[in-house]
Amino acid sequence: MKRREFVTGVCATMAAGSFAPHAALASDRQPIERFRIDIHHHIAPPAYVEEMKSMLYGPTLGWSPGKSIDDMDKAGVATAITSITTPGVWLGDDRQGRRVARECNDYGAKMAAEYPGRFGMFAALPLPDIEGSLREIEYGLDVLKADGIALFSSYRDLWLGDPRFDPVMDVLNRRGALVFVHPDAPLCCRNLSRGLFNSAVIEYSTDTTRAIASLLFSGTISRFPRIRWIFSHGGGTVPFIVERLTRLPQTDKKLADAVPNGVLAELQRFHYDLAQASSPSALAALTRLIPPTQLLWGTDFPFRRGEEYVQQHVDFGFSEAELRTIGRDNALQLLPRWQVAGS
Repeated sequence: MKRREFVTGVCATMAAGSFAPHAALASDRQPIERFRIDIHHHIAPPAYVEEMKSMLYGPTLGWSPGKSIDDMDKAGVATAITSITTPGVWLGDDRQGRRVARECNDYGAKMAAEYPGRFGMFAALPLPDIEGSLREIEYGLDVLKADGIALFSSYRDLWLGDPRFDPVMDVLNRRGALVFVHPDAPLCCRNLSRGLFNSAVIEYSTDTTRAIASLLFSGTISRFPRIRWIFSHGGGTVPFIVERLTRLPQTDKKLADAVPNGVLAELQRFHYDLAQASSPSALAALTRLIPPTQLLWGTDFPFRRGEEYVQQHVDFGFSEAELRTIGRDNALQLLPRWQVAGS
């Protein structure tokens, strides 16, 4: 599918009224400078909700583009880079996974066209379906011009460093792709803590750490060095167990060979968003480990509101320069095309 054909389809979709007009842009609020780039912003396309509604809950079911824009305007967000949240697009059926991934990616691109400058996108992949994922990388990056690719920390009980994912990593590496990693709860560890939805409160942060460790100690990071990684939620529990991670190669030569640059050097090369990781204790640990140049502004909308993070970052004591660096400048190093967005 050529880019021109896709854009024509977008226009036809708009004309048909697939996107409801956003009527809430005008308000009595004083104008706020829109400069932030929200790197962690979820959407729930209607086709996705229909396919996955038995596994979705709360804010996801009530999402709309208008709600996203309203939250962005309140928090001074110029552009949100959107992605699909859990459970992702693959539930065990490759054909369904490919169909849902394509529907979500087309929707994200159409929404970006409907609201110029306000939305970018990370394309969804139907992993662990390798062939389908390779096709969707090509379609997402070449046809839809997505900003990058969204992956999950694990797929059932396979983490990102599993060698079965090497064909995908190889293509992403050759493209120098930007990859956004969102957590999920693996099959092994769901419902360990009863009463907590899908163990998200505990397992999501833990599984992000599992994914990072898997990528490091499988040698994936060293073998595919051109992939640019963003990890959600401040890197999960990494800042709290970094001593264990850095000491591990000292006990095993094979593990040491997998990270020839050292664990700490790799951790400090990754990027991390601050969604759900902006409490004073989380920021204190993360900012002692990760340089400010690697931190990105994110909300986890619609599960959290952007205004919360604006206040949390001020309360933590970030300087005006640091707020600007984290809120926009670091993202522009990864996504220079958004330089023109904002007020």
